[in-house]
Amino acid sequence: MEIQTIALNIPAESNFILGQSHFIKTVEDLHEVMVTTAAPAKFGLAFCEASGPCLIRASGNDASLKQVAIQNAQAIGAGHSFIIVMQGAFPLSVLKGIQQCPEVCRIYCATANPTQVIVARNEQGSGILGVIDGFSPKGIETEQDERDRHDFLRQIGYKL
Repeated sequence: MEIQTIALNIPAESNFILGQSHFIKTVEDLHEVMVTTAAPAKFGLAFCEASGPCLIRASGNDASLKQVAIQNAQAIGAGHSFIIVMQGAFPLSVLKGIQQCPEVCRIYCATANPTQVIVARNEQGSGILGVIDGFSPKGIETEQDERDRHDFLRQIGYKL
């Protein structure tokens, strides 16, 4: 078995969700979740089929984000994995809907941070072992950091 670290290539001002599901219907169902929970968002999604023709299936409402999702799915190459790349919405807005999608088994991460995916490969195929999301902590939150956090949440509209 070979273990690789795959750095995702996500455009600036984008967020993404990386997960695992179990059925070809994932593509249509995740598309529907995106348009019904974050209608103004632009997105592209890709799903790695794990049986039959083993294709990367894709959808979205933005051609460039769809291509980014396909390229990242291809780099990961793990059966039944999916990635949704979005702009104009935060994962928080769509995550519950995605988790409630019947085909979704697991969410590995939902972030805008630089992310590396740890992938195991053998003669059968590839699987995601986990992710490295962002960076290690550099310290402990101070009172000023806490005020900054509160201000930021209000600035982006998540708190009154």
